[in-house]
Amino acid sequence: MNTQYWMSKQFFSFFMTWGIFLPYWTGWMIHAKGITVQQVSLIMSLGLIARGLSTLVAFPYFSMKFSSKTLLNVAGIGTLIAILCYIPATSFTSLLIATLLLHIFYPTLMPTLDTAAGILVQSKQLNHYGRSRQWGSIGFVVAGIILTFFTGLLGDDVIFWALLLGILLFVSLGFMRAPAILSQKPLAEQTDKGSLFALFRIKNFGLVLIVVILLQAAHASYYNYGYLFLQEIHAPNYLIGGILNIAVIAEILFFSIADRKFHRFSIGSLLALAALGSTLRWILIFAFPNVIGFSIAQTLHACSFAMGHYAFMKYLIKNVSQAQIPKAQGIYSALALSWSTALLTIFGGYLYQIEPRYAFIGMIVCTIPSMLLALVYRKLENKKEML
Repeated sequence: MNTQYWMSKQFFSFFMTWGIFLPYWTGWMIHAKGITVQQVSLIMSLGLIARGLSTLVAFPYFSMKFSSKTLLNVAGIGTLIAILCYIPATSFTSLLIATLLLHIFYPTLMPTLDTAAGILVQSKQLNHYGRSRQWGSIGFVVAGIILTFFTGLLGDDVIFWALLLGILLFVSLGFMRAPAILSQKPLAEQTDKGSLFALFRIKNFGLVLIVVILLQAAHASYYNYGYLFLQEIHAPNYLIGGILNIAVIAEILFFSIADRKFHRFSIGSLLALAALGSTLRWILIFAFPNVIGFSIAQTLHACSFAMGHYAFMKYLIKNVSQAQIPKAQGIYSALALSWSTALLTIFGGYLYQIEPRYAFIGMIVCTIPSMLLALVYRKLENKKEML
């Protein structure tokens, strides 16, 4: 089968749903369920803690017991059930329970897909990670464009039904034929490779992990308050989806050229550039709190997210064995995409209550240290090459 096409299709269908959930879910709970910014900040932060536990503990464990295809199917069905739980939820407690359940299943789809891609690259069945991953970004954009039209026509209630429909599509695709290697259960000798801590014996794994944790945590305010901030600066409703998708278009462009244009760049150089771009992004939003300034800053998502993520995947493929990739993805998802983001979401929410643009400039507490550490790693890389 065409493995490149299969991987692209999986990324596309998942990130269509992520393009609904990530920018709009916080706003949907505020407008459709009638809770406050502080309440939703707490709910989403606790959800991120649950997500971290799921991806750090449950995902690596079950990756040793079941095939990637099985994990995708189970996580997809669990996500579908969790979303249905939002229908009767009206109180803070019931919304919190539904969100915790959602974060146990839904975010594990991301490390499962990246693990599958890493396995396919290492087994020489996938030639271009970036080319497949760009279809995830395209799916994100498509979802935003469609959702912008329907929210303008029918209101914020359509956000829920769009996510439900998207997950139904993803679950349906999950039962179709997949590359044979992804349907194989891990061999017993492959699962006995040590604990999560064994990863930190891989040279510079800890340093690279800290850099990407800081890089991803810096997106907390954007992910949770970007939609609200655009309303705050009086962006027209019909433009909000398009403005949010500028970031993803920049991401698509990066992934489409990454394998060709950036394969010669060292991992340290890519991480340093990502941190520099991220710092400039949050400074621009703070300095120019208007639609034009926000839109220009969105193009730097190609650095702040895409380049950082690509650099980490490049590090894993180069340095981490196939058996250890699920564990590495679990740590990355838990620490970089969940717990650190949860902490920065609370910090960003506090700043947002004082002054909305403070929530964005506050993110440089992560990006500047990440840039300094990336330069340290780059120096270590250069020293190794000279030996």
